[in-house]
Amino acid sequence: MRLGVLDVGSNTVHLLVVDAHPGARPLPAHSHKAELRLAQLLDEDGAISDAGIDRLVAVLQDALQAAEDKGCEDVLPFATSAVREAANADTVLARVQKETGLTLPVLTGEEEARLTFLAARRWFGWSAGKLLVLDIGGGSLEIAFGMDEDPDAAASLPLGAGRLTSAWLPGDPPDPTDVRALRRHVRAQIARIVGDFARHGGPDHVVATSKTFKQLARIAGAARSTEGLYVQRALTRRALEDWVPRLATMTSDRRAQLPGVSEGRAHQLLAGALVAEGAMDLFGVDELEICPWALREGVILRRLDHLPVAPRS
Repeated sequence: MRLGVLDVGSNTVHLLVVDAHPGARPLPAHSHKAELRLAQLLDEDGAISDAGIDRLVAVLQDALQAAEDKGCEDVLPFATSAVREAANADTVLARVQKETGLTLPVLTGEEEARLTFLAARRWFGWSAGKLLVLDIGGGSLEIAFGMDEDPDAAASLPLGAGRLTSAWLPGDPPDPTDVRALRRHVRAQIARIVGDFARHGGPDHVVATSKTFKQLARIAGAARSTEGLYVQRALTRRALEDWVPRLATMTSDRRAQLPGVSEGRAHQLLAGALVAEGAMDLFGVDELEICPWALREGVILRRLDHLPVAPRS
């Protein structure tokens, strides 16, 4: 069957169309993205503005039309931290349902972590042993750890790259004092939950998902995306520690010139790098591997798990 998964994130609204059936890996057939940056459309009370809701509704209508055009039998929508934490989330969801007919489920942070973990487990398989999975989004950082498909520990922290950039790094380039203050904040937040994971033992393999980690790995020398999904891509803490002070002195325009860094995300790359560096340091990770699958694939896989397997003819 052809499925569409519609991800309403803090930075983008992304429709991923896949051809899938139980027992097989989902094959991407089409991708439709719109940059929305919901986290930046909040008013002083933390509510998504009327203009922001209008824009969200229009983008969702376009995405649903694209899903229909591509022959999707079903669309699996979900929203993450930007909608979850908006002061007027109920109003936003009601407008979306009324004007698009779409019921938009809102995932909790822990659900995000668990679904992303499922995707990473399926990608790397059982031979990877105990997995530690890190995911930096626009609004939050998700962490999960375990041996099975459902992690033993999962957490979500308000340490997304977009959120932190807006709140802590107003300058371009940022003021060194602001960078240091954000570094302290990030590490204090992560340190609070390290013990919850440490009691389960150490990981056999550490992986990371998300655009932030992919861009950091690319500027540190990892293979281009055009070289395919199956090329191993890694990021070391040493390389990250070398890049963080360099990113801190760059303007957004200069960061956008780095390999693999998009213009739309260049402004928040430093905040993402500080979160990545803090997580790797506090969890004692010297190197991690980039996982091509993440939350969207986790949502698809969970749906496929609940479909009956058709008998072979």
